[in-house]
Amino acid sequence: MFKRLILIFTLACLIGDSVKAQYDPSYSHYWAMESSFNPAAVGKDNKLNVVGAYALDFAGYEHNPNTFYVGADMPLYFMKQYHGVGVSILNDKLGAFTHQRVAGQYAFRQNLWGGMVSAGVQVGMLFEKLDGSKLDPEEASDPALSQSEVNGNGLDLGAGLYYTHRNWYVGASVQHLNSPLVELGETNELQINRTYYLTGGYNIKLRNPFLNIPTSVLARYDGTRYRADITARLVYTHEKKVLYGGVSYSPTNSVTAYVGGTFHGINVGYSYEMYTGTAAFKNGSHGLFVSYQTDINLQKKGRNKHKSVRFL
Repeated sequence: MFKRLILIFTLACLIGDSVKAQYDPSYSHYWAMESSFNPAAVGKDNKLNVVGAYALDFAGYEHNPNTFYVGADMPLYFMKQYHGVGVSILNDKLGAFTHQRVAGQYAFRQNLWGGMVSAGVQVGMLFEKLDGSKLDPEEASDPALSQSEVNGNGLDLGAGLYYTHRNWYVGASVQHLNSPLVELGETNELQINRTYYLTGGYNIKLRNPFLNIPTSVLARYDGTRYRADITARLVYTHEKKVLYGGVSYSPTNSVTAYVGGTFHGINVGYSYEMYTGTAAFKNGSHGLFVSYQTDINLQKKGRNKHKSVRFL
């Protein structure tokens, strides 16, 4: 199975490219936020999972992108079957545009070949806003460009598959399955293309029982642009203490450094993404990640068993 993971990593390297035109924001802590791009991942850890993330991209530039995400998911067990449910909220600002999404997620889970396979769907609404007062067109009287704030909304669908087996996992998903077309006022519209995701990972166990190296990859394609992120972290786990540091590489795009751990039951992580293009070191992207997890005993009806947080 490790050879399969290496193959996924190789494919990710081959398809890495610039992503300046992609609609979906990228998260440095994607490996801890899989339900943000794959609805089949909800409930996969058999825990109540609450996640928050904030990213400030291209620091120092005017009208630079900034993104806020919050999501929650949990497993369910009824009718002798495993399920997963989740909700997510996204707010993404980029210059004159504001993209917002509210979505609900469901996954059907089934034991298979010693692991767990799940199929998920996502139904959400997109809320788009264009503030024409922030535009600086060459001709201010151009009737095709709004000079005021215009809004629009549209239905947004997603679907995915996910399989996990002991120390490795693999997943595939598509966001904006229905390619929504959002009308902004009477003269503007926003076409959102389908975005395809492929992810995989392997947890390398070391001789030291307190150390392990989780590796992961995420590749995505929206019909025009590609991006791949390849990540490795060194994680120290002992009783309730969890600390990690790592690095991620996105071919032709950036290098990202991570640091984080568990503090008073809360998982906190920070990342700094350094672009390999023309942007200066100080104009990289800051990422902040916060999550909380609680174990859930699915077998006892009406009763949940809570344990200490364990974050890898």
